[in-house]
Amino acid sequence: MMRKRCYIAEWVVCMLLLTICFSACSSYIDDDLSDCPPDPNPPIPPTEQDYELNYELRLVTNMTTELETQLTTITEVKVADALRTHLENIFSDFAHDIDLSFYDTEGALNCLYHKRDIINASQTSYTLTLPMRQYMHLAVANIAENNVVGLKDEQQSNTSMLLQAEGKILEPHNTGLFTARQSMEVLSDVSQTFNVRLFMANSAVALVLNPKDHNYTDMKVYATGFANQFNIKDSVYVYPAENPLINATKVETGNDLLCYCSVNFPSRDAAAASSSKRAEADPALWQFKVYIKNSDGKVTETVLDIEEPLKAGDLRIIKGEVDDDGAVRPYNSTVGVSVTLDWNDGGEYNWEM
Repeated sequence: MMRKRCYIAEWVVCMLLLTICFSACSSYIDDDLSDCPPDPNPPIPPTEQDYELNYELRLVTNMTTELETQLTTITEVKVADALRTHLENIFSDFAHDIDLSFYDTEGALNCLYHKRDIINASQTSYTLTLPMRQYMHLAVANIAENNVVGLKDEQQSNTSMLLQAEGKILEPHNTGLFTARQSMEVLSDVSQTFNVRLFMANSAVALVLNPKDHNYTDMKVYATGFANQFNIKDSVYVYPAENPLINATKVETGNDLLCYCSVNFPSRDAAAASSSKRAEADPALWQFKVYIKNSDGKVTETVLDIEEPLKAGDLRIIKGEVDDDGAVRPYNSTVGVSVTLDWNDGGEYNWEM
């Protein structure tokens, strides 16, 4: 019996020694692990690198040229000044906020890092620390306080977009929107600086009218025929099947001339329009629709067809006058005109004077 107990004791001692050895190899990182078997799948620590990003808003616009060439008389110059003031927060390289996303360039193109910031400046810089790899970087400025357009589906780079609200009648955009896209390769042990330039994505149109003492009680002006979506990565505009009406805001001119202004996405360009079918109801690249309620209570509708494309960052001014029937007669002969006297909306837009 004594010998059997001795065997048991020796077996217990051996097991304790094996347990201690195993623990030494697996639990204490400061111990000598030279005798431990190698891990077949060792974790690879991410390599991170500091790099600098410089952001600058680049305002490329024809606004000054359009104001100075289209509004030239003494009376019109006052309208130009009023329009310039009305659009000073739209055609400006001053950004309130910025939204930055960094995406994987493989697989599902998911967002790997996201940053929002209030900058209140025309340029800003950041020093970021991100893992070394290839990125697709998308940036948007002035989106936080826009009441009509939102940043949507930004989880993947190929779906990130500026999307306009839905509806038959919409308010104009209330901020100038800027975007950028840039491929970035973050390298290890290399000091890198990336310069990102953001360019304007929306635009504006204005209708300036001489009422010529026409007796009317109310007037409404809408612009239509513009994109409702902007795909940021591809810099591509998307156009709706049915164009909403964008309400043109009345601008106080300080004289007898009338001015209505809308801020919206661009129109189709001429090449894209000619290569695609356009609805018969909207034959022009974009339009103004003017509704004047005359003193007799009847409404005159004027549709102005414009075939000159409205590009991002541009201001386009159309001038004309109001005749005795309440119809708008444009001064530019290339602008198409369609007039309906005693117009009735038939409930299509539920339009009210």
